[in-house]
Amino acid sequence: MAAKKAPAKKVEVAPQQEVTKVTIKPTKPSWEIKDRVYYLKGNKTPLTLTLPGRHTRKHALLYFDKNTGKQREIRYATNQDSPLVDEQKGECTMGHIRFLDGSLKVPKEQQNLQMLLSLYHPLIGKLYEEFSAVEQAEDDLDILFLQNDAVNAARDIDIDQAEAIMRVEVGSEVSNMSSKELKRDLLLFARRNPALFIELANDENVHLRNVAIRAQEAGIIALSQDQRTFTWGSNGRKLMTVPFDENPYSAMAAYFKTDEGVEVFRSVEKNLD
Repeated sequence: MAAKKAPAKKVEVAPQQEVTKVTIKPTKPSWEIKDRVYYLKGNKTPLTLTLPGRHTRKHALLYFDKNTGKQREIRYATNQDSPLVDEQKGECTMGHIRFLDGSLKVPKEQQNLQMLLSLYHPLIGKLYEEFSAVEQAEDDLDILFLQNDAVNAARDIDIDQAEAIMRVEVGSEVSNMSSKELKRDLLLFARRNPALFIELANDENVHLRNVAIRAQEAGIIALSQDQRTFTWGSNGRKLMTVPFDENPYSAMAAYFKTDEGVEVFRSVEKNLD
């Protein structure tokens, strides 16, 4: 008789949890229904400026749709809900897009015009921008920080550098200003135009130009009537020739940084002291 087969052992397997795949769809930024304001870039404020509102040979009003890979024509029709031509139906009443004194206010009821200006028009970011209170606040904050840095720097600047910076701003009038007037005007200048102030404060040529001007005013060096030649005031010996079409004091500042000019600069500074 054939031997009986031993019964197969049952192996217990722990119950497996079913894995559910979760697909996360990217969320699109929601379109907010609100009044919007648009303004021309570059502080332009013409009395009126009309923006192209329909596609022509002269003004291509096309929007590239990334989803379809196709160009879609846009136009501003006052009686249509969408600014996209392929979504407009029936007869269209064309409207004008006109900026007055550099800005255009579009109420929330004109959603077709808002979408055209904010989402589709090819001139957004080039000719005009949409006003954003958040971005404006960030810009204002940056300006305030810059003003604070400039004013703090102006407080620590010595009187010679203050004179050099203010000479760029007010010219020869700086020679008649007292030290307190210089400091006051320097602080006002730093607050009014902080970016330019910081640029001038970090520009060594500003100081060198001022030394050259002061030396000429004191008679230590002389500049010829045709403003082409610098000489020593004491003996008329030639120092340098000003290159054609260059400011003489800028040329002298550059000369002060040469091997020969360094010695001249040291001598001039001693005489000024």
